Amino acid sequence: MKAVVIMGSKSDFDYCKKIAEKLRDFGVEVVMRVASAHKTPERVLEIVKEFEKEDVVFVTVAGRSNALSGLVDANTTKPVIASPPPSDKFFIDIFSSVRMPSGVSPLFVMEAENVALATVKILSMRYPSLRERVREYQEKKRREIYKADEEVKGWAP
Repeated sequence: MKAVVIMGSKSDFDYCKKIAEKLRDFGVEVVMRVASAHKTPERVLEIVKEFEKEDVVFVTVAGRSNALSGLVDANTTKPVIASPPPSDKFFIDIFSSVRMPSGVSPLFVMEAENVALATVKILSMRYPSLRERVREYQEKKRREIYKADEEVKGWAP
């Protein structure tokens, strides 16, 4: 079980590290690569081909004009999750991730932690050991809310 994180440029590395750290918390192997759909499309295709026979989920991280997610998705039968990195122009950038041509369907997930969770849920369909980790994660999140509720309950100005 593996996630292949392809970033469009090294400037996306810090965001990709956050995704990788969360994936490793779940016990998922992470491979990080840099390839641009605009500048090195042949390298993108080589990376996809390299992992096509493995149980992987591709995570694509590219801002601005996100051709990377579409290129990867159009050339694999594996799941692809598009997650543009946050930026000051983020809401303009996300449109190129959300609007894909017919027959090209990368999933769109924002936030590093949520990308990791979506990846793990996909992989858990094949690896039952991950299902328990997802349940534990969800329970931890529920406990955080219950604790927060207790902390603010009864507060009055």
